Amino acid sequence: MNAPITDATDWQSARASAPAIFDANARGHFAAHYPETPHTLRHALDQHPLLEIEALASMAERLPESSVEYNRGDLPIGVDGKPDSNGLSIAETIRKVHEANSWAVLKNVEQVPSYQALLHDLLGELQAEIEARTGEMLTPQGFIFISSPNAVTPYHFDPEHNILLQVTGSKVMTQFPAGDTRFAADSEHEAYHAGGARELKWDDDFEGQGREFPLGPGDAVYVPVMAPHFVRNGPHSSISLSITWRSNWSYDESDARCANVLMRRIGLTPNAPRRWPASNRAKALSFRVWRRLFGRTGLPPLS
Repeated sequence: MNAPITDATDWQSARASAPAIFDANARGHFAAHYPETPHTLRHALDQHPLLEIEALASMAERLPESSVEYNRGDLPIGVDGKPDSNGLSIAETIRKVHEANSWAVLKNVEQVPSYQALLHDLLGELQAEIEARTGEMLTPQGFIFISSPNAVTPYHFDPEHNILLQVTGSKVMTQFPAGDTRFAADSEHEAYHAGGARELKWDDDFEGQGREFPLGPGDAVYVPVMAPHFVRNGPHSSISLSITWRSNWSYDESDARCANVLMRRIGLTPNAPRRWPASNRAKALSFRVWRRLFGRTGLPPLS
């Protein structure tokens, strides 16, 4: 079992007098577009001691294995399953990121008290705008991405509401419309929610159909739930922080997808869950009853 992670940084006192990361203009812009429209924001999270290379490498060495992912950066936009390892340790990957030709993510950094405080501060600034639209903000999580020059994060989607804050370096995120089956078929959604990978099938015909969001230090981009996207890093190494949360709507969408898996197994052809603000509650509740009765937290991948 991994030892509890602690952090000596006195973030509590350092943040007491800090200015807001998202100013009034950013919060207003976010409120006007959340939760279904991707958009950019400005932020003031730069030169932060918790987001420097050595601090990240040190934290990575203490995180459980399940909380780190890293691989080669010279990848195509579309990959079949998880990419290959780069042959380095996670700490080496981070410390040598400028030359390691790699992409790394530190997951659930809220396990570390100082990073949890940072995450909660950032989301706290937007909590009123979030809860006015999608209700209670659930399951806040943080992910930190460290990328080598020109590294690619392949085409994928995620089940959370997500804001990616660029801290150092630059990158371009290309997003595709959430819920559009041209870019992610219902079968891919269902396979993911049944326990499959989040990487998606790429088609070269998609090129030019997505919306590009160039990001430099001080820029952020909002990614709607399950919006397909990929990322190309710029000519220098990069650090980005992703702050995510769930809503009752996002959990209903996930469980409705699982209900569809069960329905297909008995020969039915269910409709896809509907996008916000439409409700998927009835189908989601049916799956939760099934899960409670049979003691299953997940489903085997579709054959």
